[in-house]
Amino acid sequence: MGGGIFGPTMDLMRSEPMQLVQLIIPIESAYRTISYLGDLGLFQFNDLNAEKSPFQRTYAAQIKRSAEMARKLRFFKEQMTKAGLSPTKSLRSSDVDLDRLEVALGELESELIEINSNNEMLQHTYNELSEYKLVLQKAGELFHTAQSSVAAQQSELEAYNTTEAATDSALLLEQEMTMDPSKHVKLGFISGLVAREKSMAFERILFRATRGNVFLKQSVLENAVVDPMSGDKVEKNVFIVFYSGERAKNKILKLCDGFGANRYPFMEDLNKQFQIISQVSGRLAELKTTLDLGLAHRSNLLQTIGFEFEQWNFLVKKEKSIYHTLNMLNMDVTKKCLVAEGWCPVFATDQIQNGLRRATLDSSSQIGAIFHVLQTKDSPPTYFRTNKFTSAFQEIVDAYGVAKYQEANPSVYTIVTFPFLFAVMFGDWGHGICLLLATLYFIFREKKLSSQKLGDITEMAFSGRYVIMMMAIFSIYTGLIYNEFFSVPLELFGQSAYGCRDQSCRDASTAGLVKVRATYPFGLDPKWHGSRSELPFLNSMKMKMSILIGVAQMNLGIIISYFNAKFFGDNINIWYQFVPQIIFLNSLFGYLSLLIIVKWCTGSQADLYHVMIYMFLSPTDDLDDNQLFFGQKFFQILLLLSALAAVPWMLFPKPFLLKKQHEERFQGQSYARLDSSDYPPEIEPHSVSHNHEEFEFSEVFVHQLIHTIEFVLGAVSNTASYLRLWALSLAHSELASVFYDKVLLLAWGYNSIVARSIGLIVFISATVGVLLVMETLSAFLHALRLHWVEFQNKFYVGDGYKFFPFSFASLGEDDE
Repeated sequence: MGGGIFGPTMDLMRSEPMQLVQLIIPIESAYRTISYLGDLGLFQFNDLNAEKSPFQRTYAAQIKRSAEMARKLRFFKEQMTKAGLSPTKSLRSSDVDLDRLEVALGELESELIEINSNNEMLQHTYNELSEYKLVLQKAGELFHTAQSSVAAQQSELEAYNTTEAATDSALLLEQEMTMDPSKHVKLGFISGLVAREKSMAFERILFRATRGNVFLKQSVLENAVVDPMSGDKVEKNVFIVFYSGERAKNKILKLCDGFGANRYPFMEDLNKQFQIISQVSGRLAELKTTLDLGLAHRSNLLQTIGFEFEQWNFLVKKEKSIYHTLNMLNMDVTKKCLVAEGWCPVFATDQIQNGLRRATLDSSSQIGAIFHVLQTKDSPPTYFRTNKFTSAFQEIVDAYGVAKYQEANPSVYTIVTFPFLFAVMFGDWGHGICLLLATLYFIFREKKLSSQKLGDITEMAFSGRYVIMMMAIFSIYTGLIYNEFFSVPLELFGQSAYGCRDQSCRDASTAGLVKVRATYPFGLDPKWHGSRSELPFLNSMKMKMSILIGVAQMNLGIIISYFNAKFFGDNINIWYQFVPQIIFLNSLFGYLSLLIIVKWCTGSQADLYHVMIYMFLSPTDDLDDNQLFFGQKFFQILLLLSALAAVPWMLFPKPFLLKKQHEERFQGQSYARLDSSDYPPEIEPHSVSHNHEEFEFSEVFVHQLIHTIEFVLGAVSNTASYLRLWALSLAHSELASVFYDKVLLLAWGYNSIVARSIGLIVFISATVGVLLVMETLSAFLHALRLHWVEFQNKFYVGDGYKFFPFSFASLGEDDE
């Protein structure tokens, strides 16, 4: 599969040999040791302080310090995101001192917080002054309009005062002007801005609260203004409320507060208005300049942080992960050493020891770290060294269950069988080319796309790009065999072997065609497409092909179980599980596959349904026309008896042999020498005492009974399950044919360019949406089920756990 840089050739068939290792590390070199092991990424630490809370561990203070630094970096990232900046990718280097970095981060955070606070205050003042300026302008316009109206009314009033008839139609204003000046009522007013969506409610409640004893005038602002309190752009109206009395004023002030209306002072004197407007405008200009300078300074500061952000972020995460790992280690009794335990691959022994020696030298320690391999009966973690091509196939298998330590890995076969079974259901080389082009785009741009954040579906497709590439290549191959290019047959490998009986071809649809040339060299003859016998022929061929593929893959699974048993030295499973299973499966469905091949080779008209049914119902009856070869009747009886004998062979011997094996293993161990154990009774390892448990024969027998019934019934149901290959292949072919005949060809029958364009668009949309997306997903899921259930249940235990080494390479962007 490929070569490792340091270790032996990468082998996907069985997981890497692992060993449990104890490291005794002097305290002065512990930090560098863990750091170098993290760079290596081949050691999985076991937590020796699982009973302690995070606050009781040795390096809790250092982790708290790292967490505080990480919080500051998150704050910087949030500020950069708000400012529309992104961290600059930089080469990681470890020449930054963490103590100086902590001080620098604190200073930068304080400076940034101060800049933000000042900017917020200045922006708040700027927004308030902007609103104040608008109120002065709009309210001034309202007062100017009112004064013009009053002047016009006064001139009219003077004209009417000369006649006696004017007394009956005097206005309120006329009466006030003729009254004694000492009796005039002085009206107060309040001006400000209110949100336009609240203006109607504000007016109604103001009227009700004061019982109509106010006069409200509003003016609409054309553009939205920035609200000083929220900082959002809001559409507002300028208002002026005229009132009389202190009680009315208090009510108006409370309503303004309730509606979030901002109040601003206003002078009736025109000169003072102009003076205030000029002052506000000057103040706004100053604030604008100050704000721009502040934002420029903030932007420069964030850009400076952005240049170093990735490096700082990685260093802080690295620091935190190192101390988190150190907290998993035990402190020695002398308080001078740390004791670590963990798993590592055997091939990494030299690399780990080199790292330990390097850490000792770099930390100027007088004592070197000790590397000691422990003997254990615990199951080691499973570790497969994969590359970017094989990792996706390994993930498909791991989604079902992680392989038990050193059991056969299904992904070796899945690399070929998974895309092949997909292609059997998806066979169309036109659709295969479309899939191939899409996945080649991902592959050629993988470096750029891997550093970008993609959507969920795109990310899923990108991570499985090599799986999709294999699926596309196999689809092109099966599509050439089916001779389908978007459901259209093509004579790629020569002319069809069939032709008409005469040149007129009048009886082609009734009498049929005759063979006029040699057999079509590769795949299906194009003349089958569109003929009356196309569907019966393809149904028969694909159904038989599905059975052959299914029986072959199930046999492969049973054969792998033999190699598993041989690898672990389990002779009981070889003789009392593998042998009866292979006999039972092939006595029934292996024989059916043989009959299919013989029938294809001989061209016999035998009914295989009849042969298989009466093999069970009437095994001694003559076969007559259904006989395919000499001695078939005797052979069938022999196979039937073998299948019947295989069932008790699977069921009974194994539980009794396991019981006998258990008794022999522990016979006489109840009387052991006093010095036979290296452990005192109170500290005897759990794994040593575990072996003396009672053997539950009934439990083992019931388990074997369930396993036997499951295999016997599964042999039938699993074989039938492979018929999904035939069903989905037929469905895909018919859907493609319907889209081509009923959409594209139908639209092409019109002479209108519009009709043809619509037909072409509908055809492309249906092909992409249904055949290239939905059908791809459907075939993928069915191929997944065939591997997980029909194939892997013959040999795969899948109850292991993954090897998760301590590695800095796995420190993701969102990993804290």
